[in-house]
Amino acid sequence: MTIFIHADNRFEQSEPVSRECPHCGAHAQLLPVSTPAFDAMHAYRPHHVGIAYRCAACAQPRFVRVAVRAYEKSHIELSSNLIEVERGRERFQFSYLPPDVERIFRETLQCYSAGCYNAFASMCRRTIRTCLADVGADAKLRWHDLFRDVVAIGKLDDSMARTLESILFGNDAALPELHAGEAAVLIETIKDMVYQSYIRTAKLRAALKMRRFFADEQDSKVTTIGSRVLRAESA
Repeated sequence: MTIFIHADNRFEQSEPVSRECPHCGAHAQLLPVSTPAFDAMHAYRPHHVGIAYRCAACAQPRFVRVAVRAYEKSHIELSSNLIEVERGRERFQFSYLPPDVERIFRETLQCYSAGCYNAFASMCRRTIRTCLADVGADAKLRWHDLFRDVVAIGKLDDSMARTLESILFGNDAALPELHAGEAAVLIETIKDMVYQSYIRTAKLRAALKMRRFFADEQDSKVTTIGSRVLRAESA
């Protein structure tokens, strides 16, 4: 994709841009509404500029930061890498979590959304400890099993698996430095583990309870052939 600002302030974008909206959650097109002025850019020659878009789904403003590639007499070329100022929030079914777990886990996801990856790693470890305090220390082996399932299903290599395990289950040792790629794997790992431990458990228990309830109701209304014969003879 190429982006140009022409001498007549015409904004040219070779192809549409779509992103997940942090306001409505839709994956919608970004429509430019406020772009830099050609004369002002030539006068000050900034290395980066801001562009205001609006979400095509909800019309909320979206702001991006973009690098300047080249200044020409007839146009200015901008980078195709649009850096969003406001990132999308991580979504999760928090209503199934106990209050203490929900509070810590919300902050954990917020750290990731803000791009604070090392703070996010620290909060992931705290999330695990809060969950274990809630369900009991005996559940630590089960949480390790949940982690191993993610490693197996995701086909994570040994280096990545060791890094994530030291973050999630390490003691008070210093956390390893975390980068964007590793954080992307960790966010899906911790979300799946919390989901499996709380949400899947709660939904399965609710489904089993409902099935048993309706099964008992049906059994109580069923009249066997033998009982029908006895009632007929007595009549």
